[in-house]
Amino acid sequence: MAQIILTSLQELGPLFTLDFSSIRLTAAEFEHLCRDNQDLRLELTSNGELIVMPPTGSKTGLRNASLTRQLVAWAENDGEGVAFDSSTGFTLADGAILSPDASWVRRERWEALTEEEREGFAPLCPDFVIELRSHGNPLKPLQGKMEEYIRNGAQLGWLIDPLKRRVYIYRTLEKVELLSDSATVSADPLLRGFELQLTELW
Repeated sequence: MAQIILTSLQELGPLFTLDFSSIRLTAAEFEHLCRDNQDLRLELTSNGELIVMPPTGSKTGLRNASLTRQLVAWAENDGEGVAFDSSTGFTLADGAILSPDASWVRRERWEALTEEEREGFAPLCPDFVIELRSHGNPLKPLQGKMEEYIRNGAQLGWLIDPLKRRVYIYRTLEKVELLSDSATVSADPLLRGFELQLTELW
C-alpha cells in the first residue's frame, strides 16, 4: 500500500510525497500516471518516491515564463544545444525522473537519442539545469535536487531563490557559489554568452 508522507502545509503548501518504493514504478508506469494526471507535475525519485506538485502560483508562473523565454531565445540564436521548459521530464542515471524548471542539452547528445527516447522522458541528465524556488517551497529539498543533477552529469546548475534574491550556482567538482541581490548571472563558459536577467524574476 502506498504511504503518504505529508509535512506542514504552511511550510510546503500543497506539495507532498507518496512512497512507492515497495512496488517500484517503472518508467512506463510513471509515464502513464503522468498522462492520467495532467493537471499535476509529477517526479519520481531514485528511491521510488512519487513527488506530487500541483500547478504553480501565478507569480511563480510569470517568473518561470521569463527565465524559460530568456534561455530559449539564447539557445535558438546560439544553436549549440536545445532548451526545455518546466514540463519536461528526464530519466537520470540513478533512476530518478525529474523536471527542472528550465534546462539545456548539447545538440549532439539530444540528436544521439532515438525518436522514441525523445518522445518519452529522455534518458539523460541535462548539461544545464535551473530550479526556481516558489513561495512556501523549502530550500533544503531543492538543494538536494541540485546536488542530484550534478551527481548525474549536469555541468552547471542554478537554484534561484527570488524570495531572498539569491542564486546558488552548482558546478561539477566545485563548491556551491552564492550570488546575492545580483542583476544578472552568467552561464559562461558552458553556455557562451548566456546571461540571465534576474531583475525580471525579483
